[in-house]
Amino acid sequence: MIDILVMHLQAPMMSFGAPVIDEIGPTERFPGLSALTGLLGNALGLSHGDAAALDRLQARLRPLCLEIPADGETLTDYQTVDLGQVFMNGTGWTTRGRREDKGSGAATRGTHIRLRDYRVETAVLVLLHLTPADEAPTVRDLLSALRQPARPLFIGRKHCLPAGFIGVEVTAAPDLFQAAQALLAAGLPAQPHQAGAPAPVARAWAEWPADEAGGEAFQREEARLVDRRDWRNQIHGGERLVHRGPIGAQGAA
Repeated sequence: MIDILVMHLQAPMMSFGAPVIDEIGPTERFPGLSALTGLLGNALGLSHGDAAALDRLQARLRPLCLEIPADGETLTDYQTVDLGQVFMNGTGWTTRGRREDKGSGAATRGTHIRLRDYRVETAVLVLLHLTPADEAPTVRDLLSALRQPARPLFIGRKHCLPAGFIGVEVTAAPDLFQAAQALLAAGLPAQPHQAGAPAPVARAWAEWPADEAGGEAFQREEARLVDRRDWRNQIHGGERLVHRGPIGAQGAA
């Protein structure tokens, strides 16, 4: 049996950044390793300067993601701003309690037009375990941090504020897949503002590491992601192979 952290990601808009091309910022269907590391690191109170701790946390993550419902949509936001306006100078917003000023390069002047994609009308459940499991922080440390985060949390971009608690529970299961099937059979994790019992979900679209034990039992397709971040140098690099496919509730036909 392994300890598995269950996270409930839901917001009016969420962004799971894919590689940006020019001014076009697409979103993936699920959060990547660097996104999960940043979210958990923010809850723990880590900063970008804590590169060794962030790199180590990222290397230990073993996530399985479920989208519920499986027919969420992608919304494209057309953004335009004149960064040369007076009120845009010397201002900024940050989660670290101090002003975040703009730089002085060409990217901080003139009119900028860009497209940014978001996932809407959906929720993502993340089930993850850590290897090794007994190294700090443990999944229970992560759950405590999500319930009482060191800083405000967001799902992708700073304005993507969560609709409820992100940290749900720590559960024990033989592997991620059996935990996912049991969770689907039990229904969506309850949020404090939601009334009534959660309804079971017969099937959900999922993404998991290609080498995760138990995944061979499911119909799947392969995909290559560039979702690891070199936190010391602040760049993404390296590929990760994942499998995607439907996972049914425990006991479902």
